[in-house]
Amino acid sequence: MKTEEKIIPDMNELTTMILQAMHQYEEVDDKTFKEIIADIINQSPKYGKMALEDKRQLAIRLFNRMRRLDILQPLMDDETVTEIMVNGPSHIFYEKGGRLFPSDLRFDDSTTLEQLIMHFFSTANRPLNEAFPIADLRLPDGSRANAVLSPVAPDGPIFTIRKFTGIHQDIQTLIRSGFLSKDAALYLSHAVVAKKTIFLCGGTGSGKTTFLNVLSSFIPKNERVVTIEDSAELSLQGITNLVRLESRLPGPDGHGNIDIGLLIRTALRMRPDRIVVGEVRGSEAADMLHALHTGHPGSLCTGHANSCFEMLERLVTMVMAGSSLPYDAVIRQIAMGVDILIHITRGRNGQRYIDEIVEVCPIVNNQFQTKTIFQYKEGTGLEKL
Repeated sequence: MKTEEKIIPDMNELTTMILQAMHQYEEVDDKTFKEIIADIINQSPKYGKMALEDKRQLAIRLFNRMRRLDILQPLMDDETVTEIMVNGPSHIFYEKGGRLFPSDLRFDDSTTLEQLIMHFFSTANRPLNEAFPIADLRLPDGSRANAVLSPVAPDGPIFTIRKFTGIHQDIQTLIRSGFLSKDAALYLSHAVVAKKTIFLCGGTGSGKTTFLNVLSSFIPKNERVVTIEDSAELSLQGITNLVRLESRLPGPDGHGNIDIGLLIRTALRMRPDRIVVGEVRGSEAADMLHALHTGHPGSLCTGHANSCFEMLERLVTMVMAGSSLPYDAVIRQIAMGVDILIHITRGRNGQRYIDEIVEVCPIVNNQFQTKTIFQYKEGTGLEKL
């Protein structure tokens, strides 16, 4: 008996046929697009002979290639995958359970990957080309994407997606997971209610945004809160009087930029009880500090640092970059404006946890003074000192 020859689809050929068929439609939604794909496959003398399951798999591949993220779509659909990292066409990694794994997925070449990325960003009107080779994008589901093209990425296009899992953590879940202790949770909940300004710091992917969302659940429901972010990731819990502001990059003509500093100054005119800044990382820290000293305590902010004390030092640098104040005035205002710092880390096994909570004390001899309230100890977790 003669073995049936395996039909290897020519994806470029099929893509061209589908695009030609779409010309007769003014607008094509996903349902219509899937019907067009099915018709092209079934009516083709070459592909119509394929087995039914092979046709179905081919239709899914074509849909993902033209309307989704091609070979990356299964990783996007996997709810246990939290981050996807594409380092060129042949090196793809993903994060699951806080650990990184290599993927067997491969793009045909750099051109295929670059076309996918450019198409993906163009649908959101984000400029991404040789003149603007770096771009960020927030997906409708809350996930965040970043892309870097040649010549900035000489080994092939870089594409990173930090997925929004849709799972809203609560304080009890974080206690059970070992992220923090019951005593620390009680201490921080009281601090939020008492309108203490809290700064969360840690490395990328350590869980700062997730924990900020959890802390927001302790904000009294009758307060007016303004959130300010580069990319809207915050999902504050239980706040009805909520205003969300998001910065904007300049357009292709170089105009239209709306930065975090401007949004903070705008927020002050909105009669906020609290201002929540998704991430402070530049001269906008001066505007944030001004807000803290003009009747807006109780703010929540995040930043990148390796420890609570390093975060204070970084804040000095950022404030001085956006202000003409002398060093001694800057550290004095930071010490008066920031009440509590929390450092979050991610262990080698992928587990995320708070390793330090400190209170900021009055300065002495132009030096920051802090008091450690909770500290992580190997084997016992976060302990009160």
